Amino acid sequence: MKKQLFIVGILFSALTIYSQDDLSKNSNIGIKGGYNLAAVNFDGEGETGQRHSFHLGIYGESFVSEAFAFQLELIYSQQGYEISNSSGKFTQKLNYINLPLMFKAYPDNNFFLEAGSQIGLAISHKEEFDSGFNIFDTSNEFDPSSFDWGFNFGGGFKTNSGISFGVRYHLGLGDIYDEGAAKNRVWQFSLGFDL
Repeated sequence: MKKQLFIVGILFSALTIYSQDDLSKNSNIGIKGGYNLAAVNFDGEGETGQRHSFHLGIYGESFVSEAFAFQLELIYSQQGYEISNSSGKFTQKLNYINLPLMFKAYPDNNFFLEAGSQIGLAISHKEEFDSGFNIFDTSNEFDPSSFDWGFNFGGGFKTNSGISFGVRYHLGLGDIYDEGAAKNRVWQFSLGFDL
């Protein structure tokens, strides 16, 4: 746990230093949060059911020109998946600290497109099986990997006052487990505010 807190502290410090590097009058920092629809793809054979959850964090956006910017974020994200069948419902709750680095293009003053890479550190996980009968409910440990990585794609709208609405898809490329080639898939719907 100390190692995880140390890594999170380093990432937060890097974000703070990055955001304070105000090379352009358009550079800014802000907070964002929103709704997650998280699932997992097993062996490339399709996705599981979705876990409904949320994300929350901070960002630093630095413009390199009027139309292009880089955005570094530090985000707490609840991910995982659900599988339901006649035996009951299994829920895997995976919670991450993610560090996305996004390249943003503004075709006009308010609309943006974005793409970039992301690394993530799993800070907690919990498995639940609900059979509908308390006597059969269990809590098993599946020991997922603590590191995740992948790519993000999305777009959105940002007002002149600094309020943004965004949609992003995370395509996880790191294996969650040692077997099964399980990879994160997350839709994120965000609301952000420049500070």
